[in-house]
Amino acid sequence: MSYTELYTVKAASFLGFESVQEPEYVVLGVPYDGTSTYRPGSRFAPDAIREASMNIETYSLRARLDAEAIKVEDLGNLHVATDVHETLRRLSLVVEEQASRGRRLLILGGEHTVTLGAMDGFKHGYPAVLCFDAHMDLRDEYMGSKVNHATVFRRLCERLGADKIMMVGVRAFTGEELDYAQEAGLRFFTSLEVSRDIGYVVEKVKSWVDGVDRLYISIDLDVLDPSQAPAVGNPEPEGLTTTQLLDMLWEVCGSKVVAVDIVEAAPVYDRGVTAIQAAKIAVEVLCYLEAR
Repeated sequence: MSYTELYTVKAASFLGFESVQEPEYVVLGVPYDGTSTYRPGSRFAPDAIREASMNIETYSLRARLDAEAIKVEDLGNLHVATDVHETLRRLSLVVEEQASRGRRLLILGGEHTVTLGAMDGFKHGYPAVLCFDAHMDLRDEYMGSKVNHATVFRRLCERLGADKIMMVGVRAFTGEELDYAQEAGLRFFTSLEVSRDIGYVVEKVKSWVDGVDRLYISIDLDVLDPSQAPAVGNPEPEGLTTTQLLDMLWEVCGSKVVAVDIVEAAPVYDRGVTAIQAAKIAVEVLCYLEAR
């Protein structure tokens, strides 16, 4: 029995994709929010995003491609555990198994902690990480824990080195986190920098991506302004628009990308707006990857 068979359960399929022979992309839901502290509920996001995906059109204007033409299989949802470490272990095994088959992954969280488990699926050769997020998530410890949604990128810096991480859209962090980022040499762009000169930010991000071998993209939906995505775990004003985010993703999604996650939607806090945004972003990302 494979780890995928052991640790996943079928769910309603993203975009209604049926099983295909030799899929090039796989969708995996991770309904885990065990360390969420302000607005829990991201455990409901994978299925809410799938439901939304069934009610939006599939053609990408930027990629000039219909997602229905892409070879995608939805693996269903990970069997999560109450213990965060066990959940991340299971996730890493499924990711490693799928990646070893040459498949690129679209992971639907769940809270941002799932990025740690997904990245550990590549522990024999970590890719660089491009993260779109309102928060730096660089705390060394939060609420008595070293592994949670607020410490994700501190732990990733320790695994990868700060030079293999870039963050875009940040605007909410502590002085401790800023000091750590500057001392470690972590490159980041704030949402103000994006809004004032997105062309400059895109140029710098593309230059950085050109210098890495493989890339993992993590999209925390709170990078968007709450007016665009109100139902997230930790909303923060002065965020990006969906158009700004998709414009940047179009520029960086290419053959180097091994996986993308979309995390921190908490659909119980709105009437489906955020799930629709997440589904649209997911469809666009699949089209961008295929078009490139």
